[in-house]
Amino acid sequence: MKRPQPQPRRGPFDPAPAGKLSRALPALTVMLGSLVTIWPVIATIPVLPPIGLLMLLGWRLMRSDNFHIWAALPLGLFDDLLSGQPLGSSMLLWMLCFFAIDLIEQRLMFRDFWQDWAIASGAIAFCLIMGRLFATPIIAHVDTVLLMQAAITIMLFPVVARLCAWLDGKREGA
Repeated sequence: MKRPQPQPRRGPFDPAPAGKLSRALPALTVMLGSLVTIWPVIATIPVLPPIGLLMLLGWRLMRSDNFHIWAALPLGLFDDLLSGQPLGSSMLLWMLCFFAIDLIEQRLMFRDFWQDWAIASGAIAFCLIMGRLFATPIIAHVDTVLLMQAAITIMLFPVVARLCAWLDGKREGA
C-alpha cells in the first residue's frame, strides 16, 4: 500500500484554497436567478427579466475564470427546464454568448464597466430576440413587450453586476 505524499506547505502570502461552496457559488447564483421565473407573480404584461441570464453575464464579465466555456450548457438546460422555453434554446443562446464574449476578450486588452454593460446589452438583446423567435410564431404581436423586457433587463444589469461583485468579495474573504 502506497503512502500518500504530504502536501506542500502553504506560504504566508499564498492564496487560501477555495472551498467547494466557494467554487460553486457562481453556478448556484445563476441557478437561483433561473428559479425566479417560477415565482408566482400576477402581471398583465410579462416583463420579468431573465435573472439567470443576468447572473451568468454578471459573473462571466466580472471574473472569466469562474466558468469553463462549457458551463453555459448545463446552466442553460436548467433555465430551459424552469422557464418554459423550448428545450435547448437557452443552452444554445447562452453558449453563443459565451463564445462571443471570449472573442471580445481576445480582442480587447482592457475593459471597463461601460464596455461590460455594452457587451451584456448585446447579449441580452440577442438572447431575448432569439428566444422570442424560438418560442412564438412570427405573426404574434409581442414586439413591444419584448422591447420593454429588453430595456428593463439592460437597465437591471448594473445592479446584478454589483451583486456579483459583492458575492465575489464575500467569497474571496471567506
